[in-house]
Formats: sequence, C-alpha cells, structure tokens
Amino acid sequence: MASHIVQNPSAGCIVKFMQGNEPQIAWVMEEQKGKLRLFLPNRRETTLSPSRILPWAGPSYPATQSKDAVVELLNRHRERRERLASEVAPMELWEMAQGEMERAPAEWFAELGYTSPDADAVAACGRALLQCKTHFRFQPPEFEIYDAATVESRRQAEEAARVREAMVCGGADWFRRLWEARIGRHPAPDASTAPEEPVRGRLEKMLRARMRDPETVEDEALWKQVTKGLPDDPHLALLLAMTWGLVPEHYNFWLDRADYESGTAWEEPLESETQELIRAVEEGGSLPPAEDTVFISIDSATTRDIDDAFCIASAADGGWDVEVALACPAWFWNFDSALGKAVFHRATSIYLPEGNCHMMPEALGEGAFSLFEGQARPALVVGAHVAPDGTLGEGSFRFSTIKVAKNLNYPDCEAALDGVENAASPFVESLRLAAAMSDRRLASRVEHGAVIIERPEIDFELEGEGADITVKLRPYPAAPRAQLLVAELMVVANAVLAEWAVKNDVPLLFRTQDVAVPREYAGVWKSAPDIARVVRILVAASLDVVPRPHAGMGLSAYSPVTSPLRRFTDLVNEAQLLSVLTRGSVRWSREELSDMLMHLSIRLEAAGQVQRFRPRYWKYLYIQQQARAHGDECCWKAEVAEENDMWVSVSLPEVQLGLRGKRSLFGEKVFPGQELHVRLGKVNPLRNEAVILDVREC
Repeated sequence: MASHIVQNPSAGCIVKFMQGNEPQIAWVMEEQKGKLRLFLPNRRETTLSPSRILPWAGPSYPATQSKDAVVELLNRHRERRERLASEVAPMELWEMAQGEMERAPAEWFAELGYTSPDADAVAACGRALLQCKTHFRFQPPEFEIYDAATVESRRQAEEAARVREAMVCGGADWFRRLWEARIGRHPAPDASTAPEEPVRGRLEKMLRARMRDPETVEDEALWKQVTKGLPDDPHLALLLAMTWGLVPEHYNFWLDRADYESGTAWEEPLESETQELIRAVEEGGSLPPAEDTVFISIDSATTRDIDDAFCIASAADGGWDVEVALACPAWFWNFDSALGKAVFHRATSIYLPEGNCHMMPEALGEGAFSLFEGQARPALVVGAHVAPDGTLGEGSFRFSTIKVAKNLNYPDCEAALDGVENAASPFVESLRLAAAMSDRRLASRVEHGAVIIERPEIDFELEGEGADITVKLRPYPAAPRAQLLVAELMVVANAVLAEWAVKNDVPLLFRTQDVAVPREYAGVWKSAPDIARVVRILVAASLDVVPRPHAGMGLSAYSPVTSPLRRFTDLVNEAQLLSVLTRGSVRWSREELSDMLMHLSIRLEAAGQVQRFRPRYWKYLYIQQQARAHGDECCWKAEVAEENDMWVSVSLPEVQLGLRGKRSLFGEKVFPGQELHVRLGKVNPLRNEAVILDVREC
C-alpha cells in the first residue's frame, strides 16, 4: 500500500474534503467532540465530521507547526498534487482495471502508475478519478469501476448534457441575435458566427421540427430555455429560420406541416418505375383497343396535366349524347409499388401561386398519361345521354386508346362561342352543343336543390425572389360559358359513375354532403350576402364509402373519377371500375376502401390546408405591400356580407377575402350588400390576419 496514508487523521495531518464539487486541502488542528477542526490555506478555519474526509489522508507532521508553516506546507502539497493529477490518465487506469476488479481504493490505482506512491500521488490519482465520472463512481472508501456498456451510456449522457448546456447558453444568445435582426435592431448575423456543431445542428433540427408542428412537445423544456425573453409567437421558429437563412423568406411551411415535398426531388428514387410506365405507353403494345372518336379538351393555357376531354352530339329527342374521355393511369398502375405508395402519400396535386406540386411524377402526370393532342393515350370513356330537360340517363363505360384532336383553352373557347375566329373555331359546333347542355344540366341540378357558389378567380403574379418578392393580383380572364360547360361535363361523368356503382353495388369512394337544404337556398349565388347566407347551412363535403346525397351538387350520389392525374380518389375509383369491367370482380372491398380512406382523408386534409392557407398568405402580403406603398390612404372596396350587434363581416372583392370588424366602426346604418371602403392594419400574412381600422362610405 502507498506510504504516508493515514487511516484515522489527527492533529498535524493533511487531509482533503469535497466542497463545491472540488477536493479541498486542509490541516487538522485538533479533534473536538467527534469532529475535526481544520485550518485552510486561506487561513480560515472550519469544522467537519470525519466521515467527510476523503480516504487518502496524509502525510502527518508535528502538530506544533506555526500557521505560516502550515500554509506553506498546504500550498506545497496542493501544487504537487495538481501537477501529479495532470499526469494521471484515468482512461488507461480504467482499461487496466475494467474486467479485473469491480471496485478498488485510490491507493490501488496509484500503485498501477507508481512503484511506491506517497500520499500526494494517491490524492492526485483520487482527484483524477473523481473527475472521470463516465468511468468511475466514488463510493467511499472505494471507486466503483463501470463496465464498457455503462461507460458508453454515461459518455453519451454526458455529451448530451454538455450539448444541452451549450445550447442553453449559445442557443439562447444566437436566437436573441436572430430575433433582434428580425425586428430591425441590427443587421442579420453572419451564419458563420452561429454556434459550432453539434449545437448548430441541434438548433436547426429544433427550428425545423417546430415549423412542422408548433405544438410539438419534443425538446419542450429546452425550447423554452433558448427562447426565453422572445415573443410567444406560433411562427417564431419560422421567423428565426428565415433570418438564419435556413429557409428562404416567404417559405411555405404549410408543405412541411403536410409532409408534402415540393419540387421534383421526391421523384428521383422512383425514376426506374416511372420510365417503365413511359415505355409502356410509348410502345403501345399493352394499350387498350384504339378508337378514332374526335375528342377535344379545354383547360387553362398553362395546364399540362390534361386529364379530361369530351365529344358531344345532338340526340334524336332534342337532348345530347355526351362522351367524356379521362386519362387512364389505372390501366398500368401498381398501387403496391414504391411509386404507388409515394403517390398515395401525396394524395392530390396542389396548385399554388409560386408553382404547382404534382401528385404524380411530372413525366407521367404532365407527360405520358396526359391527354395531349395527337398522342395515343389510354383513356376511360364515360358516355351518357342528357335529356332536353337536363335529366341524366344511364352511363356507359369503356377503356380505349384515344388521340385528342385539339387541346383548347378557356379564352379561345369563350371567344369562339362569341363568333370570334381562333383555334377553337373548327370545334365551335361542339362548344355550342356543350354550352347548351351545361345550361340545362345546371338548371336541372338547381331544380333538385343544388347550391352553387360562384366567386371570381384571382390570378397571381409573383415578381422577384426571396425578400424582394412583389405580389400582383388581377382578375382571372373571364370565360363563364367555357368554364361552365367543362364543369358540367365533369359532373355528368362523376354522377353517372356514382349511379352505376349504386345500381350494381360496386364499392367506390363517394363525395357526400348529406345535409337538408331548404328549397329557397337552391340556386346560383354570387353576392357576398347570399354566399354568407347559404354557407351557414352547408356542411363541408367529405369522402365516404357509403353513397349518400351531395346536397351542394343536387345529386343523390357523386363519385369523383374525372381527375385521376391530380387526385388519388379519382385514380382509385378508375382502377375499381377497370377491375369490374375487365375482370368481373372488384379490386377492393368496401371494408378495404374504408381502411384506405382512413389514411387518405388525413393526407387530403393536410394537403387541403396548404391549398387553403398558402394563397391567402400571398393575398395578405399583397395587402401589406399596398399599405406600405400607399400609406394611410390605402383603402379597399368592401361589401357587407352579414352583421349583428357585435360584428360586421365584409367581403373584399379585389382580393376575394372575408374580414370581420367591430360593429362600432360601421355606424348604425349598416346592412348586407352595402358597399363601403375599409382601411386595414396589423396585417399578418403568416397568420392570415388583418384588422379593419376605419370604415368609409363610398
């Protein structure tokens, strides 16, 4: 054993004890009533229980030393012990001891490094082992030696604690500087001055997690610490991330919340399967039988995912024979493949002012399956007879390979109906027949209780990039007849499919709105008061596997199938119909569709939030930019939609937004339909909020 180690220290012995998580050196002056009176290097005295003395007391000196001599001795031993402790390698001691011993005193470890360790060497070794908490645990008078698994676990815990401490200190300071830059107190800090890894990565991960879900409880305590003193804003993480440069200004966080990837990077792992489908269409060997029916399509001029076309003819009874050709990816689709599962997860295409996010890879949805003129494409052809009074006859269905004769756009078709010569003129007779049919179908649906809400569409134009984006809004080019005829053709196809499914007990996904609508609410409504009135009695349409009425459509059943390139529900229904017609059996039972719908509804709701809230963001940003450009004189035309004793709701036709203001702002004489001018303030695009500050009569 080491020399000069004292088991029961008495007067004149040098000892150590723990204080403030550090071993302190002292001189035993005397023992009083079972306690030791100690003299410290700073010439102060203290009294301790012998149990607090570390088990490497010594050496001992004559108790008659002067205080100056004691101070000199203590300092000499302390300096030597600190020097020796710096030379101790705890990891090497653990390597030698691990597996050999479960516990050992400091003297045993000291003897591994020294032939005859004295008290200073033992104390130095004990000090080093005390600091190595990942490998040793001090249980007086011995050190427990952890096994390798415990060491690794404690090392990870220690690293996590170190990172956490660094995050609390460095993260809080970094976030504070980002926020101050955000509100304009000073320029944005250079990203190179951000905390070092792994703190930087942890902070970034935390911000991204809270952009996706502000209510997440992950790292909740840590988040509160690093954002202490910052505003309690639900979009704080997004604002900090934009200032940091992790995401661009005007970042679409709604896509993150929907777990919906924009761009085309998601397509890359699916390239092989995508190319196989493209080759199958191009080679044509497995396509359905070809036909030469003359179909035309009508879409926006920029549309590339063309999933419907039609032909129409006069019927002998004065009605119309209609055929709607629909893109048919279902002919080749493998729902269980990686591509099939990825498209299922996306569930729908999302159309935004800054760009479109497609449900399918662009090479398919805007390529191989899209109904481009002159290109052979697999198609589902839905046929139906529409009687002169708009009554819909029984549907027919076939799968064919078609070539669309012409891809037309809405403005050209509208102009052709007005007699203007353009690209749509050769098909004007079909357009006129379709327009007449659509008028009668709409009237028939209204007679059956349909509630139609019409609002002008807004066309967005975004100029610039990042923080310099400027929003411009303008009314979408009006083409009411062309748009109505396409809409009614789609309703015809979806309605006859639903009726066929009900009659033949074929499980499909149905869109329902099963609510009682008073007869006086049926009609086409355009004014703000009328829209506010009818919206109150309508519930949102939903998907179901059980056919129920769709009150808003005025139909007893409605099963979407007309957008298989853009909506997964339509692709599923198309595949179910294909299975019944070609194999004589359903692909999915009603129970299997119900199971599918559980996940599909969640995905559609998430994507629906993106589609609802993101365009509103740009509208509110437009309002904000106009206010900054024109100051207090910036007013907006408004139409009173409804009013009560507390609030007045108005519609802003220029931006197609509804706002609510305090009744006191509007005066006593306010009524639905009244036209006013309002001045707005506290515009927050992220929250889709603006406050009515002032109201003026027109």
